[in-house]
Parts: sequence; C-alpha cells; structure tokens
Amino acid sequence: MLRLLLSGFRGGQILLQCPQDLYYSLKYRTLYCSYCRSKLIAPAEEGFLNSLASSDQRSKELERQIDDHYTTEERSTILRVLNTASEKELGTIKLMRGKKSANIVEYRTKHGPFHDLQSLLNVPQFKYKSTVQVCDFILSPPENERGERKIHEKRATVKFIRPEIEREKLQAAETIVSIVFGTQKIAWAHVSRNLSVLDWQREECHRFMKGTYAASTYLEDIFAVVSKIPEADFYILEKPGISAQHVNLFPVTLHLRTVEAMLYVLLDVTFMKDGQHRVLSMVRNAVGKHFDLMVGDARTSGLDLVKQFLLESVTQSQPKVSFPRDMLLQYRKWFQTGTWNREEEMGDALLQAIAFYELVV
Repeated sequence: MLRLLLSGFRGGQILLQCPQDLYYSLKYRTLYCSYCRSKLIAPAEEGFLNSLASSDQRSKELERQIDDHYTTEERSTILRVLNTASEKELGTIKLMRGKKSANIVEYRTKHGPFHDLQSLLNVPQFKYKSTVQVCDFILSPPENERGERKIHEKRATVKFIRPEIEREKLQAAETIVSIVFGTQKIAWAHVSRNLSVLDWQREECHRFMKGTYAASTYLEDIFAVVSKIPEADFYILEKPGISAQHVNLFPVTLHLRTVEAMLYVLLDVTFMKDGQHRVLSMVRNAVGKHFDLMVGDARTSGLDLVKQFLLESVTQSQPKVSFPRDMLLQYRKWFQTGTWNREEEMGDALLQAIAFYELVV
C-alpha cells in the first residue's frame, strides 16, 4: 500500500516525510493537484528521483543476457579472443589489465573455453557493466586507446640505442659484436646471448690521428679491421659522450665520428637489400650506469670489473661470463696491473656486450 505522509504546507509547498514514497506517488499518479505537484519537487529531490529511475532502468538491463547485445558474428569474434589470447595479450586490453586477464586464463584452464558471453560473469572481478565494456572494446577499441597503443609501441624501443629498434627484434639476437674505438685502436667482443665470449680482439691503427684527415687512409685501416670482425645479428658501436661544446676536443670528435660513419657503411652491407638496421650505437654512459662506473657525469675505467669476470670464469662452476679456455691465459696477461698498453677499448667492448644482453634481453 502506497503511503503519502503530508506534514502540511509551508510557502505553498507540500513537504514529504519520505522521498521514496514521493517517487511511487508520482509513478502511480496519486497526486491530483497539478499546481501542488509542480511545487512539490524541490531541486535536490528531483535529482534523487532521477537516480531512482535510472537505478530501476539498470536493474531491468541486468536481466538482459549479455549475449543479446551482440550479433552471432560479434559474439564469435569476442569469444575467439577470450578463448585464444594469452594472459599478456589480454593484458593489452585496458579494462583487463592486472588480475582480470589472469583470471580469464585461470578460468578457461579449469573449466574449458567460454561458450557464451554470459559465463564471463562467473569469472572473479567481472561484473555485468565491466563485462559489456570489455566486449565492446574487443569489437571496437576507442580511438584514444589506439593512440595509447602506438605510444606504447614507440616506448617499446630501447632509449639508449640508436637508431630505434623494437625491443623484440633486439631480444631475438643470438649473437652480437660489440665494438669500441679510440684514437688508435678498434676493439670488438663477439658474445652470444648466454654471455659466452666467442671472439675478443683489438687492432691498432697507427695512422689514426696522424697528419691530415685523409678519407682514403681511414677507409684502408677500417676496412682491414672490418674484414676480421665475425658475422653477428647486430653490431653495437659505442657512442662516445664527447660534447660538441668542447672546442679543444674537436679533432678527436671529428675522428670518432668518421670512424663511426665508416663502420656503419662497411658493416651494414645488407641494409640496401632489406632496409633493416644491423649496426646500432649504444650510449657509453648507459653502460657506465649499469655497472656503477659513473662518478658524477664522468665514467671511470671498467678494467677491474673485466679482470673480475676473467677470474670468476676459472674459479666458479657457473660464471657470469665464459671465455674460450685456450685464450684465458692470453686475456689475463693483457689485463695485468701495471701493463703499459692498457686495454681500455677491449674492456669496454666486453662490458658493452654484457650490458646489452642484461638490459635488453
């Protein structure tokens, strides 16, 4: 029985004891005075009535099967995604990030594939409204989400490596050659993804930084070095951190840029065929930060760390870095303390290769 309790008139308005009773009184038209009815609903009460009406509408919507929202073809598309996508792939859907994607995989592993959309409500954390939103998103991702996806794909590249290469391509590299060049040497380390050193050498280029900068002289010396460098999936060149503002270092900067440019051309011989970069530059300070070799903005020597890797390769059963047994003695002689001809380039080439795999792969 509907009850309308009137407490009297105040300023021409009828005051109600219960807004819910007001809603039902309006719904079943028990107020007959049109004038009183127009004066009856205060602004705050009107908002409350609208919320009650929308709540009642949502309740009716809940009674509708989720599958009824979509055509047979749309349901098939949604179910195919839900039944075949991995947890990682489901996590790319904005509304299914986190635990929801794991719950989907766990549920279908335990109960089998989804046969209808309504059964999604049996998955933890899935409610009616969010389930419909997920289904809508699978059919037609919003434009802003497509934009976020493009941004995410761009961020998937590695910031300290140029030119930008997708991380997945870098992670697929089985072997790389890490190359570091100075004013008189070019050193390289051929390293596999399990951090096994396959080749580790350096060549002295005595004509570097001598006399005039003759392009033909650079080509002859660098070509001779490149002919000895083994094949690999990627060639990683150290990107020196010399600022162009240091005028006094301009000859050194010019030299390093010339060597870098020639290595790009001579090593990336397949670029014209497939347009895929195989020669990349890695920021020197990124390696320094990885191994905690930075003092302020300057990078210190990493030779002590290299000697530690060499020592661990013979003292530990599972060393971090493994070296060819027949070359260990020679390597250790090169890095002996007090050696006049310090092998900074060789050490940096090895550290760069290790950092590449640890940071990227």
